[in-house]
Amino acid sequence: MAEEVTNETPEEGAETLEPDAASQPEAQAAPKPTAEAGPAAEPAEAVAPKERRRRARTAKSARGPVRAPRTPEERHEERLAERRRKAAVRRLRRQRERANARASRTAPATTPPREHEPGKQKTRQGVVVSDRAEKTITVRIDVTRRHPRYAKVVRTSSTLHAHDELGDAHIGDTVIVRESRPLSRTKRWRLVEVVERAK
Repeated sequence: MAEEVTNETPEEGAETLEPDAASQPEAQAAPKPTAEAGPAAEPAEAVAPKERRRRARTAKSARGPVRAPRTPEERHEERLAERRRKAAVRRLRRQRERANARASRTAPATTPPREHEPGKQKTRQGVVVSDRAEKTITVRIDVTRRHPRYAKVVRTSSTLHAHDELGDAHIGDTVIVRESRPLSRTKRWRLVEVVERAK
């Protein structure tokens, strides 16, 4: 056993591995520390984090256009010049808007007359759904409109009570009612005419 240990010494194993260094890429990738590498690493100074950030900012700003330091008066003049430029842009935009507003005002009015104005009463057309009460009819007003955002046709209905002095309208009749003064707790409308009789 002693002979085996003496036959395989670490020096002999190292000698056999050195010529075959090409077969081990790890050995080539890892640099071996030498006496020359030690002094070369020492001159690299230890930089504080703040100083490192400052140098990074300086290097980043050096890539762009370099501007000389300016006095507060020069910066103030630059701000005033920028304000004057923006004011001119705003002035032109407002002039265009005023011109467009004048042009739209001179155009003929295409808005339909309002339904309800001072001295003008609302009118509605609907179907009578009840005539049981004395001199009163219940009218269903159907409203069909297109939704402003989703463009879906929305159908809704509401009921109102109208005064029918002669008892002329009956269930199923299509009638026209007009707004009036309060006639009772729920009646604010008056029968104008029966458009179509129920079949």
